Amino acid sequence: GLIVKVAHYPSGASKWNPIEHRLFSEVSKNWAGVPLESMNIVLNHLRTTATRTGLTVTAKLMNGVYERGFKVSQENRDLLNLKRDLDIPQWNYTISPQNQPIIS
Repeated sequence: GLIVKVAHYPSGASKWNPIEHRLFSEVSKNWAGVPLESMNIVLNHLRTTATRTGLTVTAKLMNGVYERGFKVSQENRDLLNLKRDLDIPQWNYTISPQNQPIIS
């Protein structure tokens, strides 16, 4: 029953992403001069990053093995209840359950 709206910033447009813009500099300052020798060190520095206005980082290591080069068949894609947005339709879309109408 979940409706998911996916909105990506196109390649090269991350400078307009306000969260990324405000938070990445704080991450860089937090781990400046620290050798990132293990994932625990990286995760700790990410998780302890915060801005003066209260933005924080949530970081989680995903140990799964993910198949590379996996292709979704056209048949399976056709089963998706997917509606592309008017703004940047190649990047932004909404996926709804099969039994629910798509909400724009």
